[in-house]
Amino acid sequence: MDASAKIEDIQTEDARSFKEVKETPLYAERVKIYPKAVTGLFRQIKWAALILLLGLYYVVPWIRWDRGPLAPDQAVLVDMPGRRLYFFFIEIWPQEIYYLTFILMAAAFGLFLATSIGGRVWCGFTCPQTVWTDLFMWVERKIQGDRAARIRLDKQPWRAEKLWKKATTHVAWVLIAAATGGAWIMYFNDAPTVSYEILTGQASLAVYFFFGLFTFTTYLLAGWAREQVCTYMCPWPRIQAALLDQDSYVVTYEKWRGEPRGPHKKGTSWEGRGDCVACNQCVAVCPMGIDIRDGLQLECIGCGLCVDACNGVMERVGRPLNLITLDTERNQFNRMAEKPTESRLVRPRTIIYMIILGVLGIGVLFGLTERASLDLNVLPDRNPLFVKLADGSIRNGYTVKVLNRVREPRTYALTLAGLEGATLSVLGLDEGDGRSASLAAKPDQVSTYRLFVSVPKQTIDDPVADLQVILTDRDGGDVYSFDTIFRGPE
Repeated sequence: MDASAKIEDIQTEDARSFKEVKETPLYAERVKIYPKAVTGLFRQIKWAALILLLGLYYVVPWIRWDRGPLAPDQAVLVDMPGRRLYFFFIEIWPQEIYYLTFILMAAAFGLFLATSIGGRVWCGFTCPQTVWTDLFMWVERKIQGDRAARIRLDKQPWRAEKLWKKATTHVAWVLIAAATGGAWIMYFNDAPTVSYEILTGQASLAVYFFFGLFTFTTYLLAGWAREQVCTYMCPWPRIQAALLDQDSYVVTYEKWRGEPRGPHKKGTSWEGRGDCVACNQCVAVCPMGIDIRDGLQLECIGCGLCVDACNGVMERVGRPLNLITLDTERNQFNRMAEKPTESRLVRPRTIIYMIILGVLGIGVLFGLTERASLDLNVLPDRNPLFVKLADGSIRNGYTVKVLNRVREPRTYALTLAGLEGATLSVLGLDEGDGRSASLAAKPDQVSTYRLFVSVPKQTIDDPVADLQVILTDRDGGDVYSFDTIFRGPE
């Protein structure tokens, strides 16, 4: 074969390969999962977590908390118009948003700690996607039946029975999703008021928009997307792999004990074979549709339902339990070698996480217990920096903000320190002798004043001088100060 013929054959082969690649879909079509109902310890834990978390989610907005007159009485409320975040006796102002930052950091490191100890325990038991999907699947089973019945129903043509069961299922899902979206709205509005407004058509367009948005996303993610959220949308499966080590408890198949697997007839010997009877019940109950016998996988959420299913089979065939179990890699090697197992919950990784959590917790607690009832802020004018008056003195202007965190009016005496010969005046206040002024702080509000400070020119030695603004509580005697600057000519 000459060179031209070889080139032609290569080009033909390349074209064929390109055609095959082009016709290959980039994404595999979703295979619908039909999780089977199961009973056992992990299923009971999941039911307990579901009831507790959903109960808290739906009930908390209705809890009342007396904060006094003209204050919202909802225990947990994100008051966007009032720029407040209420959590029972704690009231967070916009200036204190760093508390929320600390809480989010603590939640992140708490999740790191839980993952390093118990694997994807968050995903399997407390993640909102898991909790609502569990609830939706329970409704689906109650209406359409268990795994085999749902598979048969989907294969049937569209007749009255199938239409009725499918429609009833989706109506129930929409009602749950609507309750979920409505409850979320209640965390940002007074629960009784916004519930009445939504039901009577008096709510604002924004309320209806977010109510519809949260209802739709709950219905979509828990009813349709389900395991695809965990596999494709959530970044946590990729992150958690870096947080696991050989002492982390994860759902594990004891391959050394279960293989070689195969069907087993009652009365036959177990010699020369493993305990796994290849019943595939662990796959049938898995909400992610994976086979844990293939090892730890990105899709596994660590719910432990396969443990319950396998233990039920082991009881029936008379073999030891926990062929599939929650265990560490270190313990699995020890069991294979018939060595004593050990639990290393306290190790460098977990110690570091606990120290960080402790520091964050102490910091938040200290900040909340030691924060003052008043906050003072003094902002110098930027334009002009200073004004030269007719008598030759130099005047600076300031905006004084007095934040009163208590729900009682306060009166403070404003004075200056650090600048010799300085006199003051407050716009709109005629009282005062030039050395002090009386400022009223409204309850639970920010009171703003315009302050003017004048200094004789001969007393200014530096174009920038230090100045201290002092507020003294006329009733309690508490003193608050703010350091700022006074600008003059070169």
